[in-house]
Amino acid sequence: MNKIDQRLKELGIEIPDVPSPMANYVPSVRTGNLLYLSGQGPRLADGSFKTGRAGAEISVEEAYQDARLVGLQLLAAAKKALDGDLSRVKRVVKLLGMVNSTPEFGKQPQVINGCSDLLVEVFGEAGRHARSAVGMMLPGNITVEIEAIFEIE
Repeated sequence: MNKIDQRLKELGIEIPDVPSPMANYVPSVRTGNLLYLSGQGPRLADGSFKTGRAGAEISVEEAYQDARLVGLQLLAAAKKALDGDLSRVKRVVKLLGMVNSTPEFGKQPQVINGCSDLLVEVFGEAGRHARSAVGMMLPGNITVEIEAIFEIE
């Protein structure tokens, strides 16, 4: 068991299966030592998605948990791309976090912390990253979508 698998076990975190793409794209692309991960949404075990707008139907705390769920989806995509070995991640480089929110809502950074906090829990200092957190309307009314770039070995 590698150090990341051990860390996940200590945290009681199970990585879900990678869902099939919903359109004409792939879950990840590797170029050189960078792994680009397509945007993921808060998919539940039954295949459905969490929906709603922050500032209207859902709270900051609920959206934070949805962003954490998306972080698990990103880890799943990375794990598959890295032949099951997340210890090949040298650093989380960047996240783009998109929050389905009302025009008045201004707490997108606190929502995306759900994913950021998870990545730091899993990778330690290597999980700290550059990031953008923006509000917008998202397809299917999903609560959050996040894409990522990882440096890998």
